[in-house]
Amino acid sequence: MLVSHARVRVTAAGVVVALLVADVALSAVTRDPWATADGLGLVALSAYAAAGYVIARTQPRNPIGWIFLGVGLTTLFNYGVQLYLVLDYRQHGGRLPLGAAAVFWRGSWTIAPFLLVMPAIALFPDGRLTRRWRRLLWVYAAVVAVFMGLVYAGQAVAPVSGRVAIDIRGHLSHPAGGRAAGIAWLLVPLFLLAWCAFVGRQVVAWRSSSGVRRAQLKWFAAGSAVLVASSVLLVIAGDGTSTGSRIVADVAIMGIGLLPVFVGIAILRYRLYEIDRLISRTVAYALLTAVLVGTFAGIVLLTTRVLPFSSPVAVA
Repeated sequence: MLVSHARVRVTAAGVVVALLVADVALSAVTRDPWATADGLGLVALSAYAAAGYVIARTQPRNPIGWIFLGVGLTTLFNYGVQLYLVLDYRQHGGRLPLGAAAVFWRGSWTIAPFLLVMPAIALFPDGRLTRRWRRLLWVYAAVVAVFMGLVYAGQAVAPVSGRVAIDIRGHLSHPAGGRAAGIAWLLVPLFLLAWCAFVGRQVVAWRSSSGVRRAQLKWFAAGSAVLVASSVLLVIAGDGTSTGSRIVADVAIMGIGLLPVFVGIAILRYRLYEIDRLISRTVAYALLTAVLVGTFAGIVLLTTRVLPFSSPVAVA
């Protein structure tokens, strides 16, 4: 079991690096920083993936690490899809391959990252819950499954018809889904209530704790509250249709990316998992990865702007 966990972690880390490289390359080719929230989305997701890898390596039975890794992987892939849609439909008239699959993914993904990451709030720090909270999480998971099932079914039954319109963020200007998608969105208030309950659980735990445990929960509760507030702000006012809403979206993305930072503070300052040395190594690996990504991006820019190459094949 430990060997399989190790293999999964190594594979996940490799996929994260590959997705980051692909997203940076696509950003350079499309010259579209808004699709990744002006690059802040990639920074936030790198924080989630790094924190998830660290926790999963030292506490493989703790679901928080796997949740963070899953959010980093899936959302980095989603950013790649958004950038590919910009490249395909805004720059090549929809002539590139896999455009329809990218449209299906983008139209179905919606608020899935938020749905995936929020249970980490209730699971902090060790993933152990009372029977009542386990039941609540099972109910939450069931509602999430229904929501995603309705959204995917809506995409399959009522796909985008006619000419596909993609905005500068890689979003569908006229999402499909029909009645099924409309029914799915009626479940969103239930998610908001569940998220508030997750934060409330940690607040109650903080009030009844003391010492190091209280300090740990203080940091995590603060990060969780910022995460929920930023998520609501992004959904309500971060559509990017104006300069002001774009700034709001960037600020919200930064707030969403603070949760793993607060978790890291609890780990480093209060030795939650005794992994100071591992985090130091992770920082070193992250710096090396940044250098490699920067080098790759420089090569892409060289081949597409300086040398006489401009096609996606040349980038590949």
